[in-house]
Amino acid sequence: MKNVTKDNFNTEIENGVVLVDFYADWCGPCKMISPILSELSTELEGEAAIVKVNVDEESELAQRFDVMSIPTLILFKDGKPVGRQTGFLPKPELEKFIKSA
Repeated sequence: MKNVTKDNFNTEIENGVVLVDFYADWCGPCKMISPILSELSTELEGEAAIVKVNVDEESELAQRFDVMSIPTLILFKDGKPVGRQTGFLPKPELEKFIKSA
């Protein structure tokens, strides 16, 4: 999983299925979901990519996608948002959400 910024965001989401995790370092639920996303990133390699956006450093991106609470997970397919979840989700639900694209 890699962190993306406003400079490379569009390039990262333009092809295939990409889950974007909007998070902050101080956020408890973000810390809980991070290892699960890391596992899924490895398990779903080739099917979907998972990238992270730090809302404290990239407030412009957070505003662009109306991220009001974190973690917010936005699922993109070929550059277009196709799903959105807010808050902690267990691994089976996260995997199902990603595969729904």
